[in-house]
Amino acid sequence: MRSMNIAATGMLAQQLNVEVISNNIANMNTTGFKRQRAEFQDLIYQNLERPGATTSDSGTIDPTGVQVGYGVKTGSVYRIAEQGSLSRTDNKFDLAINGRGYFQVLLPDGRTAYTRAGNFSSSPTGQIVTGDGLIVQPEIQIPEGALDFSVSPSGQVQAVLSGQTAPQDVGQLTLATFVNPAGLEALGDNLLVETAASGPATVGNPNVAGLGSINQSYVEASNVNPVFEISALIIAQRAYEMNSKVINATDEMMQATSQVLR
Repeated sequence: MRSMNIAATGMLAQQLNVEVISNNIANMNTTGFKRQRAEFQDLIYQNLERPGATTSDSGTIDPTGVQVGYGVKTGSVYRIAEQGSLSRTDNKFDLAINGRGYFQVLLPDGRTAYTRAGNFSSSPTGQIVTGDGLIVQPEIQIPEGALDFSVSPSGQVQAVLSGQTAPQDVGQLTLATFVNPAGLEALGDNLLVETAASGPATVGNPNVAGLGSINQSYVEASNVNPVFEISALIIAQRAYEMNSKVINATDEMMQATSQVLR
């Protein structure tokens, strides 16, 4: 009977759905995290009677046919890039993007990674780095002995040096955007890398041409909605249970059939 195999595909699909939801919930307090959504597609169909087939010599046709589906598969796991809320930290190295764009980070292998997590720190030489010590690009170094520094909404970094009254420009932060940000590949550690699906990065100054602005002393929270995720988890659990009931019902039907044939 097809129904057992069909229900098995449903259970596997809902198992992956629960895994995606659980990852969202696990990262609800991860800075800059973007929630994901599993999307499904129906599998191929067997045409027992093809729609539109001729049903008589007079030319009548079958209006609907008989098609039996073979279940469900995971079509994609889509990353939803909607804005997370901004939380004030009072740490001058913390930066949050309000709008479109990603910070750029230099990986040890020379590639550029992208992140929305702006919980940055200072290296021993004054460079702005991630929590893992990766250098934010373009490289910006706060001069040794600087009394204070600021980052404007447009990404301009200025420092106040000892013995000077006017702030000094020390660099310009830029943001990267993508035609299809959902196509970025996640590496973990809040980092994403470019793929053929995302398209190449377009780099520009913040607060210009549709790019987001930078808020100093803020971080962007994850965009996970706990109420929505718990509701989605309940729906996925019920769908899993119903597919398991289909397997039980199919087993009982096969058992009844075997008893008839004895």
